[in-house]
Amino acid sequence: MFISRKRREAREFQERERAWDEQLRALPAWPLPDCPPTLAPPGEPVVDDFLPPDLRTPRREELTGMLMPWDKPLIIDGEVTACPQCGTYRDWIIISIREEVWLRCRAGHETLEHRLDTAWFNRNSGPMTHWHATLEDGLDSFGH
Repeated sequence: MFISRKRREAREFQERERAWDEQLRALPAWPLPDCPPTLAPPGEPVVDDFLPPDLRTPRREELTGMLMPWDKPLIIDGEVTACPQCGTYRDWIIISIREEVWLRCRAGHETLEHRLDTAWFNRNSGPMTHWHATLEDGLDSFGH
């Protein structure tokens, strides 16, 4: 009884799909306009509302690297990550440069972290709020 009910439900579903496809095919094809539509009423000038160049933010491809503060302990694969030189385990600056993720502790020790990647960095970083000319300027802005 269970198998026949499943077959009946599958057949009804296929019939509904077939009917839906027939309805879609029966609709008239909409002609495409020669030019893209504008939101401005006819006769009024179209205003370019894109941001001026001095207010635009750089794309991630245009940046050499990105920094992110990480004040709490950094847990990777169930382990608290500690600096190999001084043993500190919190108050990191996480640096993403060219597909690599580096950890920098408050003492200035930098360690390449192979278990993290740029996808992890992008998921965990917030929006970019500052742009700096050098790495040192960025680190100074975070107090490192």
